[in-house]
Amino acid sequence: MSRFIIKGGNRISGTHQVPGNKNAALPMLAATLLASEPVTLENVPDILDVRKMVEGLRELGALVEGSPAEHRLTIDARQLKTPATVSAKICTSIRTSFLFAGPCLARCGSILLGGAPGGDSIGRRRLDTHVNGFREMGAETVFKHSGAITLSCKAGLTGTRFVLDETSVMATENLVMAAVLAKGTTTLYNVACEPHVQNLCNMLVAMGANIEGISTNRLIIHGVERLGGGTFRVGGDAIEAASYIVAALVTKGELTLQGVEKEDMDILLPVFRKFGVTWTVDAATRTLHLPPNQKLRTTYDLGKAIPKIEDGPWPMTPSDLLSVLIVLATQTRGTELFFEKMFESRLYFVDHLIGMGARIVQCDPHRAVVTGPTHLHGGTVSSPDIRAGIALIIAALCAKGETIIHNAESIDRGYERVEENLQALGARIVRKP
Repeated sequence: MSRFIIKGGNRISGTHQVPGNKNAALPMLAATLLASEPVTLENVPDILDVRKMVEGLRELGALVEGSPAEHRLTIDARQLKTPATVSAKICTSIRTSFLFAGPCLARCGSILLGGAPGGDSIGRRRLDTHVNGFREMGAETVFKHSGAITLSCKAGLTGTRFVLDETSVMATENLVMAAVLAKGTTTLYNVACEPHVQNLCNMLVAMGANIEGISTNRLIIHGVERLGGGTFRVGGDAIEAASYIVAALVTKGELTLQGVEKEDMDILLPVFRKFGVTWTVDAATRTLHLPPNQKLRTTYDLGKAIPKIEDGPWPMTPSDLLSVLIVLATQTRGTELFFEKMFESRLYFVDHLIGMGARIVQCDPHRAVVTGPTHLHGGTVSSPDIRAGIALIIAALCAKGETIIHNAESIDRGYERVEENLQALGARIVRKP
């Protein structure tokens, strides 16, 4: 395990190239298993989770050329292994290993996933929505206490009408990938419509799928016999962009972000306005400019009521953004109530911020009240997950003194070369074994 050592006090300023969206790249990699021709993905982020998904593709028999470091991968899945199997090593190391289920059911008729999906420990993360949808399409499921899951459908998947019992991004992606080659028509209600879901659906349509309702909460998928290949671009990562924006805001810096998607950033802007933040985006050049020295002040609700910042399905505030917004609140004049409705363990990292001097009252596992601004000081902490990890880095950047953040690898799963990119923007951050 490595650690980051950060000395706070420097402004984060300059130009940063936003990489491809982690949450889009992972399902798009899984979707290449559906193709009867090679598929090339461009603007792929160079992160640990992508590397794990590539290992999983190779275990299933796909040929992979290129590398995440080149931001370009070509996957040829014409000759998949039978029976389709993903090892426990891969499954337990990454949650999106379960995204292999939909494509392999559609292409191969079965798949054995050797272990329970891994990933961040931010609360219970159900697979029931995925499994129930597969069952409605005709699949059978065998679950073992070890966490291994076998899914099979000897007669092939059949279209159905299915209501997701939660607006799950990953379940939406899995069920769409299963349905594109199923017999007949599948209608999915209460689906997620995040930018990465749209990225996946648009890619599938370009490969020959027939999907109606993209960007809405109802998808109608007419099954086709085969999907072709092609070259597709992973969209810019709005969550990484927002993370770097917060790093610049709390250190009074000026930032230019290249490679952003204007529509995504426009949807995120209202929650940032609650802190007094403004930026401009040039859609033609995919460039965002954040002015320096912004006056961070809470925008209170009518009657000077404390505003509630809560997460929810797109286009509400993403759950992945809440951790960095809490750090922003510690440097904002005023008080905010944060309501994390989706994961019961995501807010526990605020204990680290409290230890660094933040004025935070954690009301329960889902709610925390933050009052700012506060002068944070360095300390020794451990990153519990990707988003809390980057939030702790941002807190350290504006804290007085030195901060040590253990378990740096957890941040590498979602942020590309984070210490190098922050160093280029003026941060004093190094990685040590």
